Amino acid sequence: MNKIEITMSAIFFGALFFCTAQGKSTTSSPTATENVVAVVPAYVLQLPESVAEVLIADAKTSTLYRFGRTTSGIAKIDQRYMSIGRNGVGKEKAWDRKTPLGIYFITEKLDTSNLHDKYGVAAYPLDYPNAWDRYNQRTGDGIWLHGVSRNSDVVRPPRDTDGCLALPNDELLSLMGSLKPLITPVIVVRELTWATSSDLENIRIELHIALQMWRQSLEEGDFVTHLSLYSDEFRHHGMNKDVWASDRLDVFDAKNFELVNLKNVVLLADPEELGLYLSRFTQELVTDGEKITLTKRLYWKHREDNLWQIVAEDSG
Repeated sequence: MNKIEITMSAIFFGALFFCTAQGKSTTSSPTATENVVAVVPAYVLQLPESVAEVLIADAKTSTLYRFGRTTSGIAKIDQRYMSIGRNGVGKEKAWDRKTPLGIYFITEKLDTSNLHDKYGVAAYPLDYPNAWDRYNQRTGDGIWLHGVSRNSDVVRPPRDTDGCLALPNDELLSLMGSLKPLITPVIVVRELTWATSSDLENIRIELHIALQMWRQSLEEGDFVTHLSLYSDEFRHHGMNKDVWASDRLDVFDAKNFELVNLKNVVLLADPEELGLYLSRFTQELVTDGEKITLTKRLYWKHREDNLWQIVAEDSG
Protein backbone atom coordinates (compact mmCIF):
# COMPACT_ATOMS: atom_id res chain seq x y z
CA MET A 1 0.00 0.00 0.00
CA ASN A 2 1.49 3.33 -1.01
CA LYS A 3 1.49 6.64 0.90
CA ILE A 4 -1.55 8.05 -0.89
CA GLU A 5 -3.69 4.99 -0.15
CA ILE A 6 -2.63 4.97 3.51
CA THR A 7 -3.31 8.67 3.93
CA MET A 8 -6.66 8.48 2.16
CA SER A 9 -7.74 5.61 4.41
CA ALA A 10 -6.67 7.59 7.46
CA ILE A 11 -8.77 10.61 6.54
CA PHE A 12 -11.74 8.65 5.23
CA PHE A 13 -14.08 9.35 8.14
CA GLY A 14 -13.11 13.00 8.35
CA ALA A 15 -13.72 13.34 4.64
CA LEU A 16 -17.13 11.70 4.95
CA PHE A 17 -18.07 14.35 7.51
CA PHE A 18 -16.85 17.03 5.09
CA CYS A 19 -18.79 15.38 2.29
CA THR A 20 -21.99 15.19 4.30
CA ALA A 21 -21.76 18.84 5.29
CA GLN A 22 -21.21 19.93 1.72
CA GLY A 23 -23.85 17.56 0.42
CA LYS A 24 -26.53 19.35 2.40
CA SER A 25 -26.26 22.23 -0.04
CA THR A 26 -27.67 20.06 -2.84
CA THR A 27 -30.93 19.60 -0.98
CA SER A 28 -31.57 23.15 0.18
CA SER A 29 -34.55 25.34 -0.70
CA PRO A 30 -36.07 24.37 -4.07
CA THR A 31 -35.08 26.35 -7.11
CA ALA A 32 -37.02 24.17 -9.58
CA THR A 33 -40.38 22.59 -8.88
CA GLU A 34 -41.09 20.27 -11.80
CA ASN A 35 -39.86 17.28 -13.72
CA VAL A 36 -37.96 15.66 -10.85
CA VAL A 37 -36.94 12.26 -12.24
CA ALA A 38 -34.91 9.26 -11.13
CA VAL A 39 -32.04 10.16 -13.45
CA VAL A 40 -29.91 13.30 -13.62
CA PRO A 41 -27.39 14.70 -16.11
CA ALA A 42 -24.27 12.55 -15.82
CA TYR A 43 -22.08 15.67 -15.42
CA VAL A 44 -23.65 17.28 -12.34
CA LEU A 45 -22.29 15.73 -9.14
CA GLN A 46 -22.84 18.68 -6.81
CA LEU A 47 -24.19 22.22 -6.90
CA PRO A 48 -23.82 24.26 -3.68
CA GLU A 49 -26.36 26.82 -2.51
CA SER A 50 -24.42 29.54 -4.32
CA VAL A 51 -25.06 27.87 -7.70
CA ALA A 52 -28.80 27.50 -8.18
CA GLU A 53 -28.75 26.42 -11.84
CA VAL A 54 -26.61 24.90 -14.55
CA LEU A 55 -27.00 25.10 -18.34
CA ILE A 56 -26.28 22.09 -20.54
CA ALA A 57 -25.94 22.66 -24.28
CA ASP A 58 -26.76 19.49 -26.24
CA ALA A 59 -25.19 19.88 -29.69
CA LYS A 60 -26.91 16.82 -31.18
CA THR A 61 -30.41 18.12 -30.59
CA SER A 62 -29.62 21.87 -30.75
CA THR A 63 -31.10 22.21 -27.28
CA LEU A 64 -30.04 24.30 -24.30
CA TYR A 65 -31.31 22.69 -21.09
CA ARG A 66 -31.60 24.43 -17.75
CA PHE A 67 -31.36 22.34 -14.57
CA GLY A 68 -31.71 23.47 -10.98
CA ARG A 69 -31.47 22.25 -7.40
CA THR A 70 -34.61 20.93 -5.69
CA THR A 71 -35.36 19.24 -2.39
CA SER A 72 -35.16 15.95 -4.29
CA GLY A 73 -31.96 16.62 -6.24
CA ILE A 74 -31.26 18.01 -9.69
CA ALA A 75 -34.29 18.61 -11.93
CA LYS A 76 -34.90 19.98 -15.39
CA ILE A 77 -36.48 23.42 -15.37
CA ASP A 78 -36.89 24.04 -19.10
CA GLN A 79 -35.24 23.80 -22.50
CA ARG A 80 -34.92 25.94 -25.64
CA TYR A 81 -33.58 25.83 -29.18
CA MET A 82 -30.04 27.06 -29.88
CA SER A 83 -27.52 27.34 -32.70
CA ILE A 84 -23.88 26.25 -32.51
CA GLY A 85 -20.77 26.63 -34.69
CA ARG A 86 -20.99 26.20 -38.45
CA ASN A 87 -18.49 23.34 -38.30
CA GLY A 88 -20.03 21.61 -35.29
CA VAL A 89 -18.31 20.97 -31.95
CA GLY A 90 -14.85 20.09 -30.70
CA LYS A 91 -13.04 23.42 -31.00
CA GLU A 92 -9.25 23.06 -31.26
CA LYS A 93 -7.98 26.31 -32.76
CA ALA A 94 -8.91 29.90 -33.53
CA TRP A 95 -11.32 30.46 -36.38
CA ASP A 96 -12.21 26.80 -36.88
CA ARG A 97 -15.86 27.86 -36.38
CA LYS A 98 -16.45 25.04 -33.93
CA THR A 99 -18.09 25.24 -30.52
CA PRO A 100 -15.88 23.98 -27.67
CA LEU A 101 -16.91 20.94 -25.64
CA GLY A 102 -16.40 21.04 -21.89
CA ILE A 103 -17.24 22.87 -18.68
CA TYR A 104 -17.33 26.65 -18.80
CA PHE A 105 -18.54 29.56 -16.72
CA ILE A 106 -20.17 32.83 -17.73
CA THR A 107 -17.68 35.63 -17.05
CA GLU A 108 -19.74 38.80 -17.56
CA LYS A 109 -22.73 40.37 -19.28
CA LEU A 110 -21.92 42.58 -22.27
CA ASP A 111 -23.89 45.59 -23.45
CA THR A 112 -24.68 44.73 -27.07
CA SER A 113 -25.97 48.18 -28.03
CA ASN A 114 -22.55 49.04 -29.47
CA LEU A 115 -21.87 45.59 -30.93
CA HIS A 116 -22.83 44.00 -34.24
CA ASP A 117 -26.57 43.37 -34.49
CA LYS A 118 -25.99 39.61 -34.87
CA TYR A 119 -25.40 39.37 -31.09
CA GLY A 120 -28.98 40.40 -30.38
CA VAL A 121 -30.28 41.63 -27.04
CA ALA A 122 -27.41 40.41 -24.85
CA ALA A 123 -24.12 38.53 -24.84
CA TYR A 124 -22.44 36.50 -22.11
CA PRO A 125 -18.79 35.49 -22.73
CA LEU A 126 -17.70 32.02 -21.59
CA ASP A 127 -14.24 31.35 -20.16
CA TYR A 128 -12.90 29.45 -23.15
CA PRO A 129 -10.07 28.51 -23.22
CA ASN A 130 -10.12 27.19 -19.67
CA ALA A 131 -7.21 25.46 -17.93
CA TRP A 132 -8.03 22.09 -19.50
CA ASP A 133 -8.23 23.66 -22.98
CA ARG A 134 -4.83 25.28 -22.45
CA TYR A 135 -3.50 21.95 -21.19
CA ASN A 136 -4.54 20.50 -24.57
CA GLN A 137 -3.10 23.52 -26.44
CA ARG A 138 -6.46 24.65 -27.78
CA THR A 139 -6.49 28.20 -29.07
CA GLY A 140 -9.00 30.89 -29.90
CA ASP A 141 -11.36 32.93 -27.74
CA GLY A 142 -14.56 34.94 -28.00
CA ILE A 143 -17.00 32.10 -27.29
CA TRP A 144 -20.23 33.69 -26.13
CA LEU A 145 -23.81 32.84 -25.27
CA HIS A 146 -25.74 35.50 -27.18
CA GLY A 147 -28.92 36.42 -29.01
CA VAL A 148 -29.66 36.85 -32.71
CA SER A 149 -30.23 39.74 -35.07
CA ARG A 150 -33.09 41.95 -33.95
CA ASN A 151 -33.88 42.84 -37.56
CA SER A 152 -34.93 39.37 -38.65
CA ASP A 153 -37.67 36.91 -37.71
CA VAL A 154 -35.85 34.04 -39.41
CA VAL A 155 -34.81 31.20 -37.08
CA ARG A 156 -31.08 30.57 -37.38
CA PRO A 157 -30.05 27.08 -38.55
CA PRO A 158 -28.67 24.63 -35.96
CA ARG A 159 -25.14 25.31 -37.21
CA ASP A 160 -24.86 29.01 -37.86
CA THR A 161 -22.31 30.71 -35.57
CA ASP A 162 -18.55 31.15 -35.49
CA GLY A 163 -18.43 28.89 -32.43
CA CYS A 164 -20.80 30.63 -30.03
CA LEU A 165 -24.11 29.45 -28.61
CA ALA A 166 -26.96 31.56 -30.04
CA LEU A 167 -30.50 31.72 -28.65
CA PRO A 168 -33.62 33.46 -29.97
CA ASN A 169 -33.79 36.87 -28.31
CA ASP A 170 -37.00 36.16 -26.40
CA GLU A 171 -35.50 32.97 -25.01
CA LEU A 172 -32.32 34.75 -23.94
CA LEU A 173 -34.39 37.47 -22.26
CA SER A 174 -36.28 34.81 -20.31
CA LEU A 175 -32.96 33.43 -19.04
CA MET A 176 -31.38 36.70 -17.94
CA GLY A 177 -32.37 36.34 -14.30
CA SER A 178 -30.58 32.98 -14.17
CA LEU A 179 -27.29 33.94 -15.83
CA LYS A 180 -24.88 34.85 -13.06
CA PRO A 181 -21.35 35.95 -14.07
CA LEU A 182 -18.59 33.87 -12.44
CA ILE A 183 -21.24 31.52 -11.01
CA THR A 184 -23.38 29.88 -13.70
CA PRO A 185 -21.81 26.78 -15.29
CA VAL A 186 -22.41 26.06 -18.98
CA ILE A 187 -21.59 22.47 -19.97
CA VAL A 188 -21.36 21.87 -23.73
CA VAL A 189 -21.86 18.22 -24.74
CA ARG A 190 -22.11 16.22 -27.94
CA GLU A 191 -25.20 14.49 -26.63
CA LEU A 192 -26.82 14.69 -23.21
CA THR A 193 -26.30 11.53 -21.16
CA TRP A 194 -27.93 10.55 -17.89
CA ALA A 195 -27.06 8.75 -14.69
CA THR A 196 -28.83 7.86 -11.47
CA SER A 197 -28.04 9.82 -8.34
CA SER A 198 -26.66 6.66 -6.75
CA ASP A 199 -24.30 6.20 -9.71
CA LEU A 200 -22.80 9.61 -9.02
CA GLU A 201 -22.73 9.34 -5.23
CA ASN A 202 -19.67 7.08 -4.99
CA ILE A 203 -17.71 9.34 -7.32
CA ARG A 204 -18.81 12.39 -5.34
CA ILE A 205 -17.60 10.82 -2.09
CA GLU A 206 -14.24 9.84 -3.60
CA LEU A 207 -13.77 13.33 -4.96
CA HIS A 208 -14.50 14.82 -1.55
CA ILE A 209 -11.93 12.53 0.03
CA ALA A 210 -9.29 13.62 -2.49
CA LEU A 211 -10.24 17.27 -2.08
CA GLN A 212 -10.12 17.01 1.70
CA MET A 213 -6.66 15.45 1.43
CA TRP A 214 -5.54 18.37 -0.76
CA ARG A 215 -6.95 20.91 1.72
CA GLN A 216 -5.45 19.16 4.74
CA SER A 217 -1.98 18.86 3.19
CA LEU A 218 -2.03 22.59 2.46
CA GLU A 219 -3.16 23.52 5.95
CA GLU A 220 -0.61 21.23 7.60
CA GLY A 221 2.22 22.29 5.31
CA ASP A 222 2.70 18.67 4.20
CA PHE A 223 4.41 19.29 0.88
CA VAL A 224 5.16 15.61 0.16
CA THR A 225 1.50 14.59 0.42
CA HIS A 226 0.40 17.72 -1.41
CA LEU A 227 2.76 17.04 -4.31
CA SER A 228 1.68 13.38 -4.49
CA LEU A 229 -1.81 14.54 -5.43
CA TYR A 230 -0.49 16.05 -8.67
CA SER A 231 -0.03 13.88 -11.74
CA ASP A 232 3.37 13.60 -13.41
CA GLU A 233 1.56 14.96 -16.47
CA PHE A 234 0.44 18.06 -14.57
CA ARG A 235 1.08 21.37 -16.33
CA HIS A 236 0.32 24.92 -15.25
CA HIS A 237 0.74 27.97 -17.48
CA GLY A 238 3.48 26.31 -19.50
CA MET A 239 5.31 24.85 -16.49
CA ASN A 240 5.74 21.10 -16.14
CA LYS A 241 5.33 19.46 -12.73
CA ASP A 242 8.98 19.77 -11.71
CA VAL A 243 9.20 23.51 -12.43
CA TRP A 244 5.81 24.14 -10.85
CA ALA A 245 6.75 22.07 -7.78
CA SER A 246 9.84 24.20 -7.22
CA ASP A 247 7.71 27.33 -7.16
CA ARG A 248 5.12 25.63 -4.96
CA LEU A 249 7.76 24.60 -2.44
CA ASP A 250 8.74 28.25 -2.05
CA VAL A 251 5.11 29.01 -1.14
CA PHE A 252 5.08 26.26 1.49
CA ASP A 253 8.37 27.53 2.93
CA ALA A 254 7.23 31.15 3.01
CA LYS A 255 3.67 30.72 4.28
CA ASN A 256 2.27 29.22 7.45
CA PHE A 257 -1.38 28.54 6.77
CA GLU A 258 -3.24 28.65 10.05
CA LEU A 259 -6.51 27.66 8.43
CA VAL A 260 -7.66 26.52 4.98
CA ASN A 261 -11.40 26.46 4.25
CA LEU A 262 -13.14 25.34 1.06
CA LYS A 263 -16.62 26.74 0.44
CA ASN A 264 -19.19 26.70 -2.39
CA VAL A 265 -17.82 23.44 -3.80
CA VAL A 266 -19.03 22.65 -7.33
CA LEU A 267 -18.31 19.14 -8.65
CA LEU A 268 -18.79 18.46 -12.36
CA ALA A 269 -17.77 15.68 -14.74
CA ASP A 270 -16.15 16.59 -18.04
CA PRO A 271 -18.40 15.56 -20.96
CA GLU A 272 -15.53 14.60 -23.27
CA GLU A 273 -12.57 13.31 -21.25
CA LEU A 274 -13.45 10.05 -19.50
CA GLY A 275 -12.52 10.14 -15.81
CA LEU A 276 -11.91 13.91 -15.71
CA TYR A 277 -13.71 15.95 -13.04
CA LEU A 278 -13.70 19.60 -12.05
CA SER A 279 -13.84 20.85 -8.46
CA ARG A 280 -14.40 24.59 -8.28
CA PHE A 281 -14.59 26.29 -4.89
CA THR A 282 -13.95 29.39 -2.82
CA GLN A 283 -10.66 28.95 -0.98
CA GLU A 284 -10.11 30.86 2.26
CA LEU A 285 -6.55 30.93 3.57
CA VAL A 286 -5.61 32.42 6.92
CA THR A 287 -1.90 33.22 7.25
CA ASP A 288 -0.32 35.55 9.81
CA GLY A 289 -3.82 36.58 10.84
CA GLU A 290 -4.72 37.71 7.32
CA LYS A 291 -7.50 36.07 5.32
CA ILE A 292 -6.93 35.51 1.60
CA THR A 293 -9.96 34.51 -0.50
CA LEU A 294 -9.92 33.30 -4.10
CA THR A 295 -11.81 31.02 -6.43
CA LYS A 296 -9.91 27.85 -7.26
CA ARG A 297 -10.34 25.16 -9.93
CA LEU A 298 -8.76 21.72 -9.74
CA TYR A 299 -9.09 19.26 -12.62
CA TRP A 300 -8.94 15.73 -11.23
CA LYS A 301 -8.24 12.56 -13.23
CA HIS A 302 -9.54 9.25 -11.89
CA ARG A 303 -6.77 6.81 -12.73
CA GLU A 304 -7.13 3.14 -13.61
CA ASP A 305 -5.51 2.19 -10.28
CA ASN A 306 -8.40 4.02 -8.56
CA LEU A 307 -6.29 6.97 -7.42
CA TRP A 308 -7.21 10.61 -7.98
CA GLN A 309 -4.64 13.11 -9.21
CA ILE A 310 -4.72 16.71 -10.37
CA VAL A 311 -3.75 17.30 -14.01
CA ALA A 312 -4.50 21.05 -14.23
CA GLU A 313 -5.52 23.92 -11.99
CA ASP A 314 -6.52 27.54 -12.26
CA SER A 315 -7.95 30.44 -10.33
CA GLY A 316 -11.17 32.23 -11.20
